[in-house]
Amino acid sequence: MKKTLQIVAAVVALGFAGTAFAKDVTLTGEGKCAKCALKKADKCQNVVEVKDGDKTTTYYLKGAASDKFHKEICGETKKVEVVGEVSEADGKKWLTVSSIKAK
Repeated sequence: MKKTLQIVAAVVALGFAGTAFAKDVTLTGEGKCAKCALKKADKCQNVVEVKDGDKTTTYYLKGAASDKFHKEICGETKKVEVVGEVSEADGKKWLTVSSIKAK
């Protein structure tokens, strides 16, 4: 019984460690406004579209760095490099932006 509890505790600890040390990813793609360029939102929202062969993945951007950058891509699509943490919610991929810059 004691051995089983130790194994369970180790598995739980590893699970928490995996989420605590989530890694930032760097994505390069087309920065756009989801409302103005894509017509997929009711209000302005930054997105980056990343192409991998024939497949295009849209990441919705959030966070202060993304908000500050919005004027750069609202009305004009630009190639951007975005660094942040990816998550999924509401059937969409989200990126909490730590940095964003035009390429």
